[in-house]
Amino acid sequence: MDFSDPQGTAMRFFNDASAHFQKLPGSAILLRYIKSSYQNDPARSAIELFLVIFAIRYLLAPTYSTQKSKVSLTDQEIDELVDEWTPEPLVAAPTQFEELENEKRPVLVGPTGPKSKLSNGRTVTNLASYNFYNFIANEELKEKAIKTLRKYGVGPCGPPGFYGTQDVHIQTEADVAAHLGTPACIIYAQSFSTISSVIPSFSKRGDIIVADKAVNFAVRKGIQISRSTVRWYEHNDMEDLERVLQNITKEQAKKPLTRRFIITEGLFENIGDVVNLPKLIELKLRYKFRLILDETWSYGVLGRTGRGVTEAQNVDAREVDMIIGSLAGPLCAAGGFCAGTEEVVEHQRISSASYTYSAALPALLSTTASETITMLQEQPEILTGLRENIKAMRAMLDPRSDWVKCTSIVDNPILLLVLKPEVIASKNLSLEDQNQLFQDVVDECIANGVLITRLRSMPVDLGVHPRDRGWQPQPTLKVCVTSGLTKKETEKAGTVIRHAVTKMISRRK
Repeated sequence: MDFSDPQGTAMRFFNDASAHFQKLPGSAILLRYIKSSYQNDPARSAIELFLVIFAIRYLLAPTYSTQKSKVSLTDQEIDELVDEWTPEPLVAAPTQFEELENEKRPVLVGPTGPKSKLSNGRTVTNLASYNFYNFIANEELKEKAIKTLRKYGVGPCGPPGFYGTQDVHIQTEADVAAHLGTPACIIYAQSFSTISSVIPSFSKRGDIIVADKAVNFAVRKGIQISRSTVRWYEHNDMEDLERVLQNITKEQAKKPLTRRFIITEGLFENIGDVVNLPKLIELKLRYKFRLILDETWSYGVLGRTGRGVTEAQNVDAREVDMIIGSLAGPLCAAGGFCAGTEEVVEHQRISSASYTYSAALPALLSTTASETITMLQEQPEILTGLRENIKAMRAMLDPRSDWVKCTSIVDNPILLLVLKPEVIASKNLSLEDQNQLFQDVVDECIANGVLITRLRSMPVDLGVHPRDRGWQPQPTLKVCVTSGLTKKETEKAGTVIRHAVTKMISRRK
């Protein structure tokens, strides 16, 4: 081969290569396809060439494994790593105040009653339990509970939708619905998780919730789980509520329809006052919202027969879309309920997490709830006796004390006592100081034979800016009145509490 002519050499090499390529089977078809493709769509040829190059590169690339390489360690190295590892605590370490409180916390021995025995052997007047009507000491209730226990056993050991529903559960649902005057009712096994499960079963992401700033912790958890858009209004301020509803109506005027709810309490756990239900129903009808009313603390307490806020304020219970209440506390049973229309109730049987995935309420507690509801309806003097003791206790505390005032309404058996604003200002008391002061009052009362407690505030999310942490209740003393004590015993306990408050505040300079 003559290499003196490079151009001629290249041409001869190209011709030889072309001749050899044309001898390959299918080469003519490939050349014809490339020529026609290039003339009609050059961009397509470029893409196809890229794909061919990518396929060749992929096939020739070295193989690799997605499995992480394992490093073999000796037993000694494993033991050293385990010794060095420090698990992160599930909860924050207790503060010094919490540690002191835990050390002094009284422990009850035996049944909870108006007179309870502590682990140190002392007997105290118990004003720290929700045994308002002293149903715990009712022998007739005990006999029926024991009879039910022997017939049905301790518990159904299964969720209501599977094999946990028993005839006593159906009877209790009918009893609550008949008492309230609603078409239907559903009962839950846990009181706390009732409202926190009802809310997310109806309100989802994209829906709108308008809630009172002072709602209790269980309501707040339900709102949080729902992931709905939340708007808060000032506590029990109907004018502010209407302003919020107006703003939402304007904002959603040109947007797709979505579900909208107003959520509030009947009797507020953290303050003790009551909602203005007639005005609330007027607003929810005007602005086309649904109303979820939490009557955990008002059912069995307010009204002539303990029917709650609807009875106390002469409101038809059917005007409220969902009424949530507790079968624990005043009724001395357990669990909770949601009353409403048939559609509202049946929807929860397949979509409410606490109902679907929890074991059903034990039969003996269901029977107890039905019996106590019947007693409240047939024996209204039970409520009258309790309210007489409430008046006696209030007379010993609110008007006669220069330091505290009661924020609870007249018929509320849970008396919530807060320091007067002028006392806080004159003593320059911070929230921590108020909590410590009331804890000292609790300890002083126990030393004098009266058991009371403090209102526990909601957990604070330290990862959130202070302005976004939500409403926090004022440090408060909680006194639970019971009809199990005589009027004289109630007045004596009230005097002990008032003197303890005076003593503890007088010590602070």
